[in-house]
Amino acid sequence: MQFSITILGCSSAIPTKDRFPTAQVVTYGNEHFLLDCAEGTQIQLRKYRFSFQRISRIFISHMHADHFLGLPGLLSTMDLLGRTTPLYIYAPNEVIRFIESFKQLVYANFKFPIEYRIIQEKYEGLIWENEQLEIITFPVKHAVPCHGFLFKEKLQSRRMKKNAITDYLLSIEQIKLAKEGQDIELENGKILPNSSLTHAAPHPRSYAFVTDTAYYPEIINYIKGVDLLYHEATFESGLEARARQTFHSTAAQAGKIASLANVKKLLIGHYSVRYEDLDILLREAESVFDPTELALEGKKITLEYESRTEIA
Repeated sequence: MQFSITILGCSSAIPTKDRFPTAQVVTYGNEHFLLDCAEGTQIQLRKYRFSFQRISRIFISHMHADHFLGLPGLLSTMDLLGRTTPLYIYAPNEVIRFIESFKQLVYANFKFPIEYRIIQEKYEGLIWENEQLEIITFPVKHAVPCHGFLFKEKLQSRRMKKNAITDYLLSIEQIKLAKEGQDIELENGKILPNSSLTHAAPHPRSYAFVTDTAYYPEIINYIKGVDLLYHEATFESGLEARARQTFHSTAAQAGKIASLANVKKLLIGHYSVRYEDLDILLREAESVFDPTELALEGKKITLEYESRTEIA
């Protein structure tokens, strides 16, 4: 099952000629999940060849313009392309007023339903799941209510070894019990140890998205041990007072959170426009936590089983 993250925008509040504000696509299997939707998001979706109609759910971290102003254009384009399937938007309550007011002002009558899933201030917990994946939200520390998101695979059942079923003529019920980890007794009384029949399921993969937050160790319980952590790193440490004033983080603070949470890899982004060269932020984060990567537009990170990552 493919599990990947593609960066569409990595700038902070102000876009540059090279960097759009925040947006990412998490792909799991055949489904796309959009994280934040800044101005220019639909352009980036086109550029990196994502089907608008395969985006089933949009998650908005908070109601600052550089994280949601791309919604009107994206929704309008989905409608023009003939979308009829529901779109689910997970966001603070204010997003309903914003989108419904926009639709009224421009006389929009979308042919597809928008289903709102409101994230209440300080809410923490599960917001969506299916058989393979669950998405959890948790509050972070910003100037307005803001949430992070954790994408976490569920532990799957054990996997049958090649030829085990045919070698022992196992029934459907016996296969089910074996996948649950039980030994199997054959009709002749022979006991088959589970280890001879199955492999352990791969370790579940996980991704945490943390944007627009001051240094906030309280999130560690949610992101502990994730395969990949995206954490904002708006400023260098020399501007820590500015970061504190604006409820943002420095690159070193992002590295410290990654270290305390014992994550496998750190991805930093949400860069202030003052940084044309991002190496200063990368070096600072790396001095605290390694491995660290820069979130750059078009970068795709594929989460492999056993916590291995490949970066394109």
